[in-house]
Amino acid sequence: MKIHNGYENLHLRKPVVTLGTFDGVHLGHRLVLEKLKERAAESGRESVVITFYPHPRQVLAGSTIPIPLLTTPYEKAKLLEKSGIDHLVVINFDHEFSNKEACRFVEEVLVEKIGSSHLIVGFNHRFGKKGEGNFITVRECAEKLNLTVEMIDPLISGGHIVSSSGIRDALSGGLTSLANDMLGYPYSIEGEVVEGKKLGRKLGFPTANIKPRNPEKLIPGDGVYAVEVLIGNEKYKGVMSIGYNPTIENDKAERTIEVNIFDFYREVYGSEVTIIFRHRLRDEMKFENLETLADQIALDKKRAIDLLG
Repeated sequence: MKIHNGYENLHLRKPVVTLGTFDGVHLGHRLVLEKLKERAAESGRESVVITFYPHPRQVLAGSTIPIPLLTTPYEKAKLLEKSGIDHLVVINFDHEFSNKEACRFVEEVLVEKIGSSHLIVGFNHRFGKKGEGNFITVRECAEKLNLTVEMIDPLISGGHIVSSSGIRDALSGGLTSLANDMLGYPYSIEGEVVEGKKLGRKLGFPTANIKPRNPEKLIPGDGVYAVEVLIGNEKYKGVMSIGYNPTIENDKAERTIEVNIFDFYREVYGSEVTIIFRHRLRDEMKFENLETLADQIALDKKRAIDLLG
């Protein structure tokens, strides 16, 4: 897969194109990608995914608080490459670009710059100024430009329409199993092991405190999770706690991400690790004392081992 920053001087062969943020590259996205490759193969043309950065919602909302992402730009690119497409075009999304009318975008970018021959869109995709571009309006514009347009119906999983926003809601609510089902793979975060207060060590369950690598990456809701931990090429099992340590800290505590890695005894401060979320065990709780907390952590560990196998 070739990655292009912007759409100037691409010289593509009348490609089959789809576009969107593709945050998460979930099962619904992959349905679109499979159709994209199928249509490209039928006509002997190239498959092209157009995506945007920053996330359009971030620019349109005008907020300095980042939109929580399911995938960083690097993670998204790796997942798209794995899907087998030919080209990824990343367009810088700013206020000037957001004011481009849908039909102008179709004519000036999709047809004139990229040379698109066929466009595939998701069922709920909107683009152009004020989101005016949907399947109907784009098809009307495209007919005048010899560009055919095809819409893919939504994918339903477990009674839910698979969407990036739905997956974000599931993760924020701690519903990792639901999120993983819609993603088609287990959700993960990458981060650096940093020094904490070492309270877990005093309880008999030493933890590694994790500082996420990318501040835009969504952190699942507060609670306790059964996870897998990648350190280098080695994978371990563990229990992760996300929250404010209510048994230990006061009301002004900062949110922490810490993991007790089973059967692991090395010092890894400064190391990069990947946390893979498998199961949610329980909500964050305040216990009467540290002894009761330690007892609960032991139960969490036992359950995690049973769930992780």
